[in-house]
Amino acid sequence: MTAQVPHILIVGGGYVGMYTAYGLRKAAKRGKIRVTVVDPRSVMTYQPFLPEAAAGSVEPRHVVVPLRKTLKGCRVVTGRVTAIDHSRKVAHVMPEEGPDYEVAYDQIVVALGSIARTLPIPGLAEEAGGFKNVEEAIALRNKVLDRLDVASSQPDEALRKAALTFVFVGGGYAGVEAFAELEDMARYATRYYDNITPADMRWVLVEATGRILPEVGPELGVYTVEQLRKRNMEVRLETRLESCEKGHVVLSDGEEFDSDTIVWTAGVKANPALAATDFPLDEKGRVKCLPSLRMEGLEDAWSAGDNAAVPDLTAEPGVFCAPNAQHAVRQANLLAKNILRVVDGNEPEDYKHKYVGSVASLGLHKGVAQLYGVKVKGWPAWFLHRTYHVSRVPTFNRKARVILDWTLALFFRREVTSLGSLQTPNDEFRRATGS
Repeated sequence: MTAQVPHILIVGGGYVGMYTAYGLRKAAKRGKIRVTVVDPRSVMTYQPFLPEAAAGSVEPRHVVVPLRKTLKGCRVVTGRVTAIDHSRKVAHVMPEEGPDYEVAYDQIVVALGSIARTLPIPGLAEEAGGFKNVEEAIALRNKVLDRLDVASSQPDEALRKAALTFVFVGGGYAGVEAFAELEDMARYATRYYDNITPADMRWVLVEATGRILPEVGPELGVYTVEQLRKRNMEVRLETRLESCEKGHVVLSDGEEFDSDTIVWTAGVKANPALAATDFPLDEKGRVKCLPSLRMEGLEDAWSAGDNAAVPDLTAEPGVFCAPNAQHAVRQANLLAKNILRVVDGNEPEDYKHKYVGSVASLGLHKGVAQLYGVKVKGWPAWFLHRTYHVSRVPTFNRKARVILDWTLALFFRREVTSLGSLQTPNDEFRRATGS
């Protein structure tokens, strides 16, 4: 590594990794720095649009940003960083195929993000699915539509009832938006079945605490519960999932029933891969950071987003920035600028952003929002949700494609075709061969 061309290694291609590299790409093109991004996936997923992608309101390919196409001037490595030895300034990379190898760097950005926070619940690993990437969103959409097909063709009442029962665990953004959007889609789809009505379906949201959507405030949280219950959807507050072995759901309030579809969205935690590093971590496994986004005690290591404990300078001492896209994107933009400042021999700036508020979609033309203390409900909130998030989607290309999806939806009916067979493309061939 030459001193004249510092090598910046970015571990992770999510919000922080992609936006940081995006901010550094021009300097990399000029030869001022070299930038390498390492991530197991070749795309960045814009997660706030996953519920709409699952419901068919947005084409799934339009909620992902291809890293190589977007980060021209940067090297993108499709692989997984399994360990980081900062004392030697090397990261261990496990590619999709072939042996592991080491990548040396001058400065490093740790943007590993978060993973689903799970519990040792019997049957959870075997029966439930997550909702953090586009593959899971597509699979859930196909599963819901496939269960409608199964129920329509199944004379056995018990099997039909299980097929039409959908359980979501977790009352945060991901859980509530997916819950509401998928029910809205399934309700629309029932018009094409002569023996299924919306009343035949059972939608259950399980939340361990006494409220949902805490980010939008207590009043809008209560409003959301009321609106969901008006749609005949069950919201079980202060209730836990105890077991779901073989699809048999057992709740902490004593109720038991069968369900073919169980979705786990009960929170996230910092990526456990951070344990295989020599970086300073807090009790939650997050990287300890200064307001400048530098790691505590290190001059050439940076972090931000879900896996970082960044002090919130707009709040009381000891409060850290919330793990959400609003902070992650802004932190990444500043992080890129700070790296270039340090390369030029200047001091980095501190991150300071007062939380604007939150928006959430509850299905087509339905939503809640709280922005700058102003509470908004219904269609205006849904419009704000779409407007805000389309402004945040990276690149003009993706913004235009998402807007085009919405525009076409004004003139054509919602697409409710299941492509679940795409997940098992060789089944027909195996039957033909007698396998």
